[in-house]
Amino acid sequence: MELNELLFFDRMPRMLPVYETLRNELAQRYPQMKITVGKTQISFRSRYIFAMASLPVRRIRGCPDEFLLVSFGLSHRLEDERILRAVEPYPNRWTHHVVVTGSGEIDSRLMRWLEEAHQFSMTK
Repeated sequence: MELNELLFFDRMPRMLPVYETLRNELAQRYPQMKITVGKTQISFRSRYIFAMASLPVRRIRGCPDEFLLVSFGLSHRLEDERILRAVEPYPNRWTHHVVVTGSGEIDSRLMRWLEEAHQFSMTK
């Protein structure tokens, strides 16, 4: 893991192990994947960005105080209780946001969604 990834979690260090689990799962599936650390999010890309991880900037009603927000894009809207929010910034491009509070939530269902997002990003 790069230093800039570690520093990203300075204000919420309890979420670092959750991020590490996500990062490791993605790196295992997509060894050529690139990781870009910005001020507000960490992006995972192959051809294009297919997933992002971020920390909450402000309190979100109904969410815990600390969590990792995992976001990904699909061609359609997913309906699932784990989806905090889904928005369509462009026609047929839906961005989904999932609240993750522990490493156990980086499970097969989330990874299936991220696989679908990866495939979608490769067809843009």
